[in-house]
Amino acid sequence: MHDDRRNPPAILFLCLGNICRSPLAEGAARAAFSAAGIAATLDSAGTGDWHVGHPPDARAQAEARRRGIDISDLRARQLSADDFRRFDLILAADAANLRDARAIRPADATATLALMLDLVPGRAGESVADPYYGDDGGFAATWDDVSAVASALVASASSG
Repeated sequence: MHDDRRNPPAILFLCLGNICRSPLAEGAARAAFSAAGIAATLDSAGTGDWHVGHPPDARAQAEARRRGIDISDLRARQLSADDFRRFDLILAADAANLRDARAIRPADATATLALMLDLVPGRAGESVADPYYGDDGGFAATWDDVSAVASALVASASSG
């Protein structure tokens, strides 16, 4: 992913509202990179603007806490054109958000766009399920997915 060790990878996690999947992914990645002792710039955003400035969904925060991670300080923001130049990699939770990101990608973009689960062996093309309208159990499944993504990112950064 990133050959130059002097420049840590910069990764943006993307979902629809930036209150469930992408903040969980950011939290999982922060924990994984920290545990591995690897520097990285990590952030999350949404393609929509409904929740800008809001903290992650209370159920997402509770799931992260169950895993020993505090994401309560994160605040939702909307994907911007500048993100395509600030980040090396923008990882979308599903095909709809990937499509929406591609639609606003500026001509001078340098970021690579992909699905989060494209990084997990055997899961390419799959979506991280959106737990927003389901029960609390959906947040555990989402955590498992984004944690697998975080592990794959760390493995790639360690070997690259």
